[in-house]
Amino acid sequence: MKLIIDANVLFASFIKNNLTRAIMLKKPFSFYSPEYLVEEFFEHVEELADKTKISPRILKGKIKELLKLSDMKLVEKRDFEDCLERASKITSDSDDVAYIALALKLNCAIWSNDKKLKEQNKVKVYSTEELISLLK
Repeated sequence: MKLIIDANVLFASFIKNNLTRAIMLKKPFSFYSPEYLVEEFFEHVEELADKTKISPRILKGKIKELLKLSDMKLVEKRDFEDCLERASKITSDSDDVAYIALALKLNCAIWSNDKKLKEQNKVKVYSTEELISLLK
């Protein structure tokens, strides 16, 4: 199953328990994300370091390792920009447009714990709890 990973899931994989990370390493899933996800992670690394009590340097190494182990494919904006206009009509949240556009392009669901993202009905959005249920 193909899934787009939202930034909040990636952040949760460091803040909360290892369950999110464990799901990211499951092979029934193929993960994708807009490539700016990594930039967003690095922009918030200091805040994440405060919450996790892990140094920014170690967090940066852990994210690189997690991306490699999960075999997440980072997709350049130019590869899904033909879906951006349609995605912007689906959500008013500019932070979610790229995720929806990529999901439209790849014809797949999004993994996100963002309740507002689930309010739209054009792209399926799975929460972490829903993915756990699917794995059982």
